[in-house]
Amino acid sequence: MDLNDFQKQARLTVQAPSTEGAGIIVPILGLAGEVGELVNEYKKYLRDGPAHVRFRERLAEELGDVLWYLADTATNFNLSLNGIAEQNLVKTRARWGVANSSAAPSLSKPHRFDARFPEHERFPRYFIADFEQVEEEGRRKVRVSVAGRQLGEDLTDNAHQPDGYRFHDVFHLACAAVLGWSPVTRRNLRLGDGDKGIKRKSEPTIDEVEDGGRAIVTEEGVSALVFAYATDHASLDGISHVDYNLLKSIRVLTAKFEVSVCTAGEWEAAILIGYRVWKELEAAQGGKVEIDLDSRRIRFLGRS
Repeated sequence: MDLNDFQKQARLTVQAPSTEGAGIIVPILGLAGEVGELVNEYKKYLRDGPAHVRFRERLAEELGDVLWYLADTATNFNLSLNGIAEQNLVKTRARWGVANSSAAPSLSKPHRFDARFPEHERFPRYFIADFEQVEEEGRRKVRVSVAGRQLGEDLTDNAHQPDGYRFHDVFHLACAAVLGWSPVTRRNLRLGDGDKGIKRKSEPTIDEVEDGGRAIVTEEGVSALVFAYATDHASLDGISHVDYNLLKSIRVLTAKFEVSVCTAGEWEAAILIGYRVWKELEAAQGGKVEIDLDSRRIRFLGRS
């Protein structure tokens, strides 16, 4: 049966509540109640095992009740079950890919947001960044260079206690490698074009909106958000997935920029790959990092 057809048929069996204005909340409460009944049936199965001979029958019945209340709730808010189901599949495929596929779809093809621009305004497809830790007046700083030219300014932790944030430019490089997007790296990466970086100045609107101050501040905010999350989650050691709420927050922050086409799965890859290299740099107190945009890869090469 088609989900929308079920939704229409379910509507024909709705009983008007006796309390005025309760038509919206009753199916929502019913949905919560039926989920509880579903859990209760599984409790009985765990308790009684094979003796609960009607378990599958009861499970199907409770799932049917859940579906009925779900359909009524959707109808009350002018939503279609077909549309809800399709939207959910788009979301979950973007987050997890497709099981048993040869490659995760989200990382199969690199984004090239600057493909139509002159070569000097495009990201180089491959380069190596050298992270050097220096001490000045008792303060540890990190200096990053590419092809012998400094990338941005020297960075400290900007914290009361050392916490490794001075290496955070590697996160921006991870965004460039995995997402094809990093306004911060565009501003800082100076390869034969004076102090202009590789910002797309040939199109003033793109230069202002996509490569300008607001985009740069947004990316720095994402970096700080990821660092705070990692700090609360054992520096992401042994973690293969991050909380979906973090990914949703990042996508909300970046929704007005070209990177909005990147999926939650792509953001997760950038975070996990970038943070792993971040920790390797911190442990080694510097070193070289390879950035390959065509392979969507960033990796620590060790100290020179």
